[in-house]
Amino acid sequence: MDLIDVTLGQVPFQVSLPMTAAGVPHGFTTRLGGVSQGIYESLNLGMGRGDAPENVRENYRRVCEAFSVDITKMTFSNQVHGDVVRPVTAEDAGKGLDRPVDYEADGLVTDVPGLTLVVFGADCLPVLLCDPVRRVVAAAHAGWRGTALGIVERAVERMVNDYGCRPEHILAAIGPGISKCCFETGEDVPRAMTEALGEAALPFITADGGGKYHVDLKGINALRLERAGVPATHIDVSPDCTLCKPEKYWSHRYTKGQRGSQAGLICLPET
Repeated sequence: MDLIDVTLGQVPFQVSLPMTAAGVPHGFTTRLGGVSQGIYESLNLGMGRGDAPENVRENYRRVCEAFSVDITKMTFSNQVHGDVVRPVTAEDAGKGLDRPVDYEADGLVTDVPGLTLVVFGADCLPVLLCDPVRRVVAAAHAGWRGTALGIVERAVERMVNDYGCRPEHILAAIGPGISKCCFETGEDVPRAMTEALGEAALPFITADGGGKYHVDLKGINALRLERAGVPATHIDVSPDCTLCKPEKYWSHRYTKGQRGSQAGLICLPET
């Protein structure tokens, strides 16, 4: 199923209907609805992009108000395009916004109510997961390297092995990111996918000739989630390509790196 567009307060998001029905605050931001100016206009959520800190803080205030989550309990990570998924606790609240992040990870997982997990993207895919039965949430950043390494499978494994989740209970949402239509690559990306997945990766790769390829990262991440035991019917995917819609999303390729960041956010409700 596709994610759907909603506006909460002043801020547009994409959300998963099953996650919404489960009462789990979550969403994928766009570049719209904030106060940042210039190349960061308007809802930049990247703290380290060079934007004015007071504008980024106001952008987060708006996001948190829309979802009714506590801004002091947001938790970020230093994303490094790897496959580490880190469990976070109440001691991690505020890391990334109010105090430095002291770890590297491309995935976060928690069963602590009130903590909001945040991952960033601007062509890379933000992926959100929740188990409404065991009450566990996770967030992952899946660029092409993380996709090849299986970051979403590592997130499911953490949920299962560390928190007692069952894969068939997990709901997943793959957020806006660069789609196959625009993700033109050299041989390195398809090689990484086929080395990781063998022939299973081939339906998601198209050769254009001259050493150029188009790769479907959303499809590969959905496949990896299914391999981890998440039912296909539990996986929602954004139809939006960030490079196709630069007026709606930040795209690293479109802006040649001069940009803000959008985010995927998820939180267990406290009541």
